[in-house]
Amino acid sequence: MLELQNIQFTVQKGQEELRLLKDVDLKVPTGHFMAIVGPSGCGKSTLLKLIAGINQETDGNIFWNGRNLSEEGDLEHSEIGYVPQFSIAYEELTVEENIESTIRLRAKTKGRNAFNDLVDRVLAATGLEPIRDRQVRVLSGGQKRRLSLALELVTEPVLLLCDEVTSGLDPKSEQEIVKLMHQLSRNEHRIVVNVTHSLANLDLYDSVLVLDAGYVVYHGPPRAIEHYFSVEKAEDVYPQLAKRESDAWSSSWGKHRDAYYADFTASNTLPEGSVSAETPAAVSQFFALLMRRWKIFFRDWGGLLLQFAILIGFPVLVAVFELDGVEQTVRLSDAYPDSPAAFEADVKDRTFNLNLGGLVSGLVMFQVILLTLMGSNNAAREIAAERQIFEKEKLGGVRPGVYVASKVAFLSVLVVIQSLWMSIFVHSICQIPSESMVAHTLLLLLVNGAMTFICLGISSMSKTADQASLLSIYLVGFQLPLSGAVLALPEWAGWMTRPFISAYWSWSGVMDGMQSNYLRYIKEVTETWLGPMWLSFAVLVTHVAIGLFIAYIGVKRPRWHG
Repeated sequence: MLELQNIQFTVQKGQEELRLLKDVDLKVPTGHFMAIVGPSGCGKSTLLKLIAGINQETDGNIFWNGRNLSEEGDLEHSEIGYVPQFSIAYEELTVEENIESTIRLRAKTKGRNAFNDLVDRVLAATGLEPIRDRQVRVLSGGQKRRLSLALELVTEPVLLLCDEVTSGLDPKSEQEIVKLMHQLSRNEHRIVVNVTHSLANLDLYDSVLVLDAGYVVYHGPPRAIEHYFSVEKAEDVYPQLAKRESDAWSSSWGKHRDAYYADFTASNTLPEGSVSAETPAAVSQFFALLMRRWKIFFRDWGGLLLQFAILIGFPVLVAVFELDGVEQTVRLSDAYPDSPAAFEADVKDRTFNLNLGGLVSGLVMFQVILLTLMGSNNAAREIAAERQIFEKEKLGGVRPGVYVASKVAFLSVLVVIQSLWMSIFVHSICQIPSESMVAHTLLLLLVNGAMTFICLGISSMSKTADQASLLSIYLVGFQLPLSGAVLALPEWAGWMTRPFISAYWSWSGVMDGMQSNYLRYIKEVTETWLGPMWLSFAVLVTHVAIGLFIAYIGVKRPRWHG
């Protein structure tokens, strides 16, 4: 049995406290299907999130079969299923692939046969068997809601909580989903709770909980709701509620509660050991997440074309940018004047060499800036775009550290391919005079990695994918003007901004690694301080570490939007 005693939930709004739930008391037996209804803003979803453990009650206690969840900890991940209003499936994957991925992340099975049997059972229970090979992007609204329910059944939860899963559906689809939830509640050890604004199909529920302004004003069988509120049909309950104050309705309910509860509170309790699902190990979750990410990557044709265009176009753009000077990079003159004619020639050579130093400096900076843009494109939307799905998976037992590790593994492959190709292509055409192309390439790889993982951190902290993209583009936009490579900054400004500009450190490190005869002229045309290569490596590695730390903190923080 699920029991709530004197539940209060208060949030801080400015200088005042706002009570969203007030003295909520109720009992729900197992093998039961309950609706939570009420006007908009009455606390329906808030109450459901308290039961799910997403929010923490301000006061009161929640019990599950006599166990005080407020003091002894929440239910195990395998015991609870939470279905939010938004889609929790990946559009690029099929129905079956989404279910398989969820099983790998949330449930342990004994061998491949047991795994396949569980997939088949879940598909059959939710009526999705005929469309198991269909991509989610082409499903109807009702089919997507069925899939959302299916994903929660992989652990056979004893408490299934559904938040507005029928919202926006046509009447026929709404009835089908309510019937499905009713069937799922017929398990004698399970409770299914559905938050809904609709008062249709109430006859399919075992009980209806009515909330008004955070108060419980009714919790009883649906057949008695018209009599209790003195209305002709259930749809008239909301207008009736507006005729009295919420606390008056609550007080009235307190006097009649015991009589209405007698109809449905007697029930079986959950026997020990009925739930055996365990959360898979971290390694299993890591490979499940990584495999799913690559599968989605290769099915996103728009994203693939963009990656290909960037991979080919950016290095070509660097070469085109310096096309007129490419042949000159190997013509540096070291002649020493020993006559007036030679001196005049030396002036021309020196001018040529200085121009060449500026050419090499600009070439490398352009290379670096484009790699920072690649890094932004790699990661800006990576977490923010799937944040709600991840929050749901985290509630189901996916570890934040494992999630971040899977993103790092995926993005690292992109970083390595982009950086190596940029280095090899540009060097083969432009003949950049570095002492060591290995060091040069590592610095390019690090600046791409630094921007990729800083943007991953931004993505983890952002409320939306668009916000993350915008912030990441702004960050890239500051790289060139604040690097000082093109126009030197005032000394005080340079020292203030330099630690935060990844492009500067990659460019500076590459410059420090130039052949000595080139480096002399590069320094003459560059007013910006050039740090030693070892410091550039150290700072860029620090940027990578900071980005990963921010990403981990970001995914640890709950960020529910519905």
